[in-house]
Amino acid sequence: MDINHVKEGEITIVTISGRLDADAALVADKTIRKILQGDCLQMLFDFSTLNYLSSGGLRIILQAAKEIKRKQGQIVLCCLSEYVSEIFEISGFNSLLPITDTVESGIKQLDKSSV
Repeated sequence: MDINHVKEGEITIVTISGRLDADAALVADKTIRKILQGDCLQMLFDFSTLNYLSSGGLRIILQAAKEIKRKQGQIVLCCLSEYVSEIFEISGFNSLLPITDTVESGIKQLDKSSV
């Protein structure tokens, strides 16, 4: 698993690549918590290169969403592969978190919600 983040204006884009399984979830959790300690109120998860998501990885995403919501911010997920999308559908979390097809549409959704 590889995790990177960049700030574009007010939006923090977090890209997770590879496998977000139980082992990788520990690293992802630390990284995301560190990002959230800052002034991050808008987070976009780019899953275009994520090819596996375990329940431990799903928990990390949901914890991030809960923290963003607590701070009265917004979170959007984008570019889910068929497999990752299926995980969100089976768990029912696709109805809890906004999901877009592209990074650009995710940014637009966050920009729209911050107005």
